[in-house]
Amino acid sequence: MPAVAATGPGGDPPSPGGQVEVPVPQIAWGPCDGTGLEAFECASVEVPTDYDRPRARTTIGLTRLPATDPAQRVGSLFTNFGGPGGPGVEALHQLGGTLFDDEVLARFDVIGFDPRAVGTSDPATCFRDAERETAFMSGVPAFPVTDREERRFLGQMATLGASCTLFSGDRISHSSTANVARDMDLLRQAVGDDELSYVGYSYGTVLGATYAALFPDRVRAMVLDGTMDVDAWSGVGSDELLGARIGQAAGATETFGEFARLCAEAGPSACALASLGDPAEVVEATYSALREAPVAVPLPDGSTVRIGYPEAVALVFSYLYEPVAWGDLDLTLAGLAVLSGAVGPPAADAPSARSAAPSLGELLRRAGYAQDYPSVGGALASLCVDVTTPGAPQSYAAKVDALDAQYPHFGRFRGWVGIQCEFVPVTDRDAFTGPWDQTTDAPVLVVGTRFDPATPYASTQPYADRWPDARVLTVEGWGHTIIGKSACADAAVARYLVDLEATDGATCAQDTVPFQGPTVPLGEALRLPVT
Repeated sequence: MPAVAATGPGGDPPSPGGQVEVPVPQIAWGPCDGTGLEAFECASVEVPTDYDRPRARTTIGLTRLPATDPAQRVGSLFTNFGGPGGPGVEALHQLGGTLFDDEVLARFDVIGFDPRAVGTSDPATCFRDAERETAFMSGVPAFPVTDREERRFLGQMATLGASCTLFSGDRISHSSTANVARDMDLLRQAVGDDELSYVGYSYGTVLGATYAALFPDRVRAMVLDGTMDVDAWSGVGSDELLGARIGQAAGATETFGEFARLCAEAGPSACALASLGDPAEVVEATYSALREAPVAVPLPDGSTVRIGYPEAVALVFSYLYEPVAWGDLDLTLAGLAVLSGAVGPPAADAPSARSAAPSLGELLRRAGYAQDYPSVGGALASLCVDVTTPGAPQSYAAKVDALDAQYPHFGRFRGWVGIQCEFVPVTDRDAFTGPWDQTTDAPVLVVGTRFDPATPYASTQPYADRWPDARVLTVEGWGHTIIGKSACADAAVARYLVDLEATDGATCAQDTVPFQGPTVPLGEALRLPVT
């Protein structure tokens, strides 16, 4: 489905400010519902559903963590944690005071908001209730493998697209990233800031670029971490798969190569896969075995979960986001290798990291694999009105085969990204699809991690080149974004946000090297939504 270029009222080009004159909402901050949230304040405001016709209203939910040193307060710091469809309120509540250095927390009110169609902001839903959605999604694989599965998968995606359109077509049709940027500009005014200070992760770098393109004179500071190729994101005029354009198959392949290399270097005493053979070869054999015959893994509560080839690849992709959890990934893959019959167990007297390992079922629980499937409507809302897709669902299978040949396993998994949008016949005429070259005078800090599975490092410098004054910080490490991974990077971000100072070309190391310290369950380590 083609994306629609930005327009103003009546189909004319948008105004230079990107926004019509509308009343600034009044925010009535109050306590947040839930335990352990005493440090936060919550509120909801109404913004125009359609900025071309601003009478109808949409509710936006937001939260803030007030500055700990109000006398030295710089202003508010807006955040977006990616997706699209990632909840800003819940994410900020979960991360809280661990997100930034103390200096940032002292000088800024940190604000998280749920973008329109997400979470507490008039969410886009695809079924009558969560129970029905969970029941439907439980039958949808991570990706299809055989021709028969591909035909069934396309039918499921057609059903999902039709259902999302039926229940939430009106909300989706106004959920472009451009409208989220307009909402954020109203919120900026509502908190009393003359200019925006913003930190965006992953898809949040698309939101940041969109805001700066619409409101170049209203930017104070932007930290843009885990950058996406914005032209590839919008894809105007392209018939290439979205999953191929944004490079996730390439990024995941490169990052998994690092996982296998570091495991082999750590050896059997620190990495269980190394006790079974060459780690990359063992995982390849495990994928082949699971493709032939899925395994039933007992869970701690007595139930079982079916793990086949698609589920294994998707699980690996999720783990690649957080290198501190790679110890658990190692143990999970080693357990699956033995359970599937891909390899035999190591000799009883051989040194192995598996010797005191949790059960495979416990590892899956620690990864969050046994939790209910999250809602998909919010994730599809901005995606389907922002991006260009091939427009021919029947063409996906061949294109995915080609991507999989180039990037085995991850190409098949990420190649199907956006297929749902082929069946959501909704457009937002206010969507912004470029041009992406920026004109703001404000310096921005662009951050890239050397081995990032979701937003490949190769996009970092091209993204920075769009800005008149971009300073690039490279984190020499692994995983998706810097959250919780590098004290050095946190300090660089704090210096920039507070003093607007940053060194272009700076580098930082991560605090932990995989397999050289204790592992952390993925469910605890995962900081951003896996999309």
